[in-house]
Amino acid sequence: MNPTAPNHSAGQVTFLGAGPGDPGLLTLRAVEALASADVLIADPQVLDVVRVHARAQVDTPLQASADEASIPADVPTLRDTANLVMTAARAGKRVVRAVTGDPGLDGDVAEEMLACASEGIVFEVVPGIAAAVGVPAYAGVPLRDAEGTDVRFVDARSADARCWSEVGASDATAVVSTTLDSVAAAAGELVSGGRKPDTPMTVTVAGTTTRQRTWTATLGSVAQVLKAAKVLPSADGGQPVIAVVGERSAAAQRDRLSWFESKPLFGWRVLVPRTKEQAASLSDQLVSYGAVSHEVPTIAVEPPRTPQQMERAVKGLVTGRYEWIAFTSVNAVKAVREKFEEYGLDARAFAGIKVAAVGEQTAKALVAFGVKPDLVPSGEQSAAGLLEDWPPYDSVFDPIDRVFLPRADIATETLVAGLIELGWEVDDVTAYRTVRASPPPAETREAIKGGGFDAVLFTSSSTVRNLVGIAGKPHNVTVIACIGPATAKTAEEHGLRVDVMSPEPSVHKLAEALADFGAARRDAALEAGDPVTRPSERRPGSRRRARS
Repeated sequence: MNPTAPNHSAGQVTFLGAGPGDPGLLTLRAVEALASADVLIADPQVLDVVRVHARAQVDTPLQASADEASIPADVPTLRDTANLVMTAARAGKRVVRAVTGDPGLDGDVAEEMLACASEGIVFEVVPGIAAAVGVPAYAGVPLRDAEGTDVRFVDARSADARCWSEVGASDATAVVSTTLDSVAAAAGELVSGGRKPDTPMTVTVAGTTTRQRTWTATLGSVAQVLKAAKVLPSADGGQPVIAVVGERSAAAQRDRLSWFESKPLFGWRVLVPRTKEQAASLSDQLVSYGAVSHEVPTIAVEPPRTPQQMERAVKGLVTGRYEWIAFTSVNAVKAVREKFEEYGLDARAFAGIKVAAVGEQTAKALVAFGVKPDLVPSGEQSAAGLLEDWPPYDSVFDPIDRVFLPRADIATETLVAGLIELGWEVDDVTAYRTVRASPPPAETREAIKGGGFDAVLFTSSSTVRNLVGIAGKPHNVTVIACIGPATAKTAEEHGLRVDVMSPEPSVHKLAEALADFGAARRDAALEAGDPVTRPSERRPGSRRRARS
């Protein structure tokens, strides 16, 4: 039978595999498709993974999140997605249908593809990483060895007696997709089919996410292992798991190959009390260590009360009043950029002016503005570090002796005094005001005071004062990490025990120091034969004081 001719008045559908849960496993093509979508129809488990790559105005008929306990009655169930897909496509929309894992392994999605084909709606398929392949990789369980072991994939929901018998009678590695409360039954089916009860087995839940947990057992002991770990019985017994059966899943192998769950801060909830813009790169670094970063703004940025000073300075920038402009924060860059846009100016107005940035993040904000800094400290990223590299005023080589310094209303005088000492005149201008942010949601406040966070990163004394002021004091079990002695002193004055101190006044060195602390804590637990736990999982007062 000839395929249905393309319906040129209809839209296009992209069937997209979102992988098993880790946002980093999306393909480049998937990100491209999401960026151009008019309508996003996603499985609830991966909605949060894919939505961040879609346009702000994208229509998302399925709004349920993977973290929600249940789907509201008025939200269409996944059985109705074919109708949603077809309705949007008939209206000429670009539709992305995102599914967990790979669309080629989803029988319901195959029906949706056939529906498109029957009406001549153009569609494409963007493969994703299947859970049955991705989860074992993240659990440190290779499916094949150099001898070419066979691999059999079994979906326990649809497997019949013949399937269990064939897989049980073979010596292939079996990858079983099932649920937590059904994994023991699946193990029993394999034993009944011929597998020995002492065959090694791993069970992984929430694979490829920072909630991932893996248990090593045998076919005969898996029920007891999960019960001893207090995993079962559980109200969450229906959550999906990937079980790998065979010699490749043996504990000796996993001890050496478990690269994901052995990250130094794996599963730690880390509170970052900074503005969202400031916290972004720090959060990325924490995620690379296996942590879940939670950003809580402790300050809000507002325009200066008297904007005339800033307006005169920007006009002076254009008319050649300054030799230098020095940016001491990302917020200062943002304030000048907004003023430029207000006057219809762009980065070309910096022509002929030397530009200094206090550190890497400020320099990145300038580059995003279209300005390459002439001076970034080679050492400490601070006002003192900037002064170390700042040239003294020379009347022969410097036609103008004035520096424009846009900064916060509460900034210290260190840089101003240092520049004056070097012979420069300084226009010290309030570009923005910092005020205490509004309190975070009640749930976050309760987690802070109740020990729900494993660590807090304090990057200044003001973040300590402001966080305690708007949300309360972090619980005793929470690891407190400070960027330097002054911040640590403020934390101690507020009754906090400081566990980690950055060796340098850098947010990235601070995150590194916390990771080292986490790694040492993990190694100590393993050496003592204790289970590896997060700080939030331990009783108050059970931790020894540590400092790094």
